[in-house]
Parts: sequence; C-alpha cells; structure tokens
Amino acid sequence: MKYLILCVIPFLLASCRPSSVENADAHLPSENYTYIKEVPQLPVEKKSYVPIYSDIYILTGKRKYPLTATLSVRNTSSKDTLYIRTVDYYSSKGKLLKQYISDVLLLTPYESVEFIVAYNESQGGPGANFIINWASKSTTLLPVIQAVMIGNSDGTGISFLTEGVDVH
Repeated sequence: MKYLILCVIPFLLASCRPSSVENADAHLPSENYTYIKEVPQLPVEKKSYVPIYSDIYILTGKRKYPLTATLSVRNTSSKDTLYIRTVDYYSSKGKLLKQYISDVLLLTPYESVEFIVAYNESQGGPGANFIINWASKSTTLLPVIQAVMIGNSDGTGISFLTEGVDVH
C-alpha cells in the first residue's frame, strides 16, 4: 500500500501544475485546414480590408491599452467553396508585418477560420489592418469577415468588433 501511494503522488502533483501559457507567436489556422498551391482565375476575385486595433490610446492619449485581435473569415455558402489567397497583416504605417498563409486556404460550405494578433504584439498599433484576398466560383457568395478585439488591464475589460469591407 505504501508503494502504491508513493507511485500515485507524482501523478497527483503533476496534475496540479498550472497549464502552460500559450506561445505568444502562435496563430491559427491550424494545419487541419485544406490548402492548395494554386487556384486558377475564378469569376469572383475580391480584396477585403479589416481594421484591427492591436492597441488603443487611453486617458490623455499618452498610454496604450494592448488588445488581442481575432480575425474571423466565414464561408456563408451552403454549397460553394471560398478560396482564401492571402491574409496579410499591416501596421498603422502601412508596413506589411506578417503573411499568415503561404498557400491558398479552402473553406468549405459554412466553414470558418480564425487568425490571431497576440496581446503582446506592439508593431501594428491602433491603425493596423488585415488585407484578405479571396475568390469564389459563385457570384453570390459573400463571406463574413470580422475582427474581435479584446483586452483586460487593471481590472477593466474592453471588447469590440470591426467589419471587413471590400476594397479595390
């Protein structure tokens, strides 16, 4: 019995450890999505702009409030695939900071994908944005492209949503 207790204690202690903090550089989508190298020219080729606030100014404007942003791209079609060609993150100054995908990502009907701008990302600023190039065989497919920003500092929480708009 004594040996059984000695064997069980390490397992109990290991299960009491706090969960590890996720890597701040981690981002979605996961590798479980379908990617292809190239897609031929499709009838619908669009570019969407999504405002991202990686931080916002507070009080007198001298202090910044850092935020985590989640970009969500949702295929609203019940039958057509959405082809996401690029997901690029730009700073307030228009500098390309990160290309989130290198191959075309396919979203099947009603599928969605998320991309994360981490809380500690400080280069984007309050005027950061995503540019998403997407395509479809269907002229009626309209994806929902949104970003949710959330932050918590000094006991105060904030969250808000921005919508993507088509640009030329």
